[in-house]
Amino acid sequence: MTPVGGTSSVTLSEESAVTEAVEKALPSVVAIVSEEGRLIAGEDGQPSSLGSGVIIDERGYIVTNEHVVRNAVRLTVTLHNGEEREATLVGHDWPFTDLAVLKIAQGGLMPLPLGDSDALVPGQRVIAVGNPLHDFRSSVTVGVASGVQRRWRRDGIFMEDLIQTDAAVNPGNSGGALINVLGQMVGMPTSVVRFDNGREVEGIAFAISSKTIEQVAGEIIEKGKVTRAYLGVSHIDLTPEIAAARGLTVQRGAWISSVGDDTPADRAGIEVDDIILAMGEYEITADVLFLNVLMRLQPDETVPVVLSRDGKEFTLDVTPIQRPQRS
Repeated sequence: MTPVGGTSSVTLSEESAVTEAVEKALPSVVAIVSEEGRLIAGEDGQPSSLGSGVIIDERGYIVTNEHVVRNAVRLTVTLHNGEEREATLVGHDWPFTDLAVLKIAQGGLMPLPLGDSDALVPGQRVIAVGNPLHDFRSSVTVGVASGVQRRWRRDGIFMEDLIQTDAAVNPGNSGGALINVLGQMVGMPTSVVRFDNGREVEGIAFAISSKTIEQVAGEIIEKGKVTRAYLGVSHIDLTPEIAAARGLTVQRGAWISSVGDDTPADRAGIEVDDIILAMGEYEITADVLFLNVLMRLQPDETVPVVLSRDGKEFTLDVTPIQRPQRS
């Protein structure tokens, strides 16, 4: 039988590790107010998004979720000490990852070090730090890494290399920090599963891995953008149900709903109602969507694109360009 004193000692040690980790992380986690709307004659925009962010560089760079700052005309960051600073959007990685980087004036900032998300194992304790509902600033919830290298479909793409956690995550936590007991950022809360096929779900949240954050945020800080391929089409990922509703014989691939003028797709001869079946060496399937394939391609590299048109398959050579940055 384990002595009572031994159990108490372990518990106190675990609690101490958590409180020390939180103490290290709190000064690096900020609140973000995003206002959208057109600013005319001094009129303010309307608050559209309230979320969290994390200082990752003493020069004033903050990483957050793209959906927190989408369509913003004004961004305000509140530091842990209550000070407010105006922020500018450096760049984002929509629609491929839900990441964006902001910049505020430097001075008195404490960056949060990134940990190794690849070293996380299921059952390991993790802590979510953020601003749920915006009113409860610097809130802390504790859980475990329920799973690693998860995939979750969102906004037409399978987000990859996600950390699943049961730490409570609520609106406003988006863009905050998921830390380990060393006070290192191993992830960023980005999605919560509330319902699945009509069933209520509890205790499933996803965080973007620090590995992805380091790669994407690092490129945005260095170049103001992420290297991503662009064809210039709008599409719908086909399922058997969608194909049947549209009277299509092809049940997989990306059905093209529009083609931009003078875009790579237009110049290559891709047309509305074409169905893209493969690009380069990658087939488009229910498990590998159009955007997941596109993010594996490189701008300015010509690739064969397999299409179906009027029931016939053929191949065109297409040269993607660098994806324009949506402001």
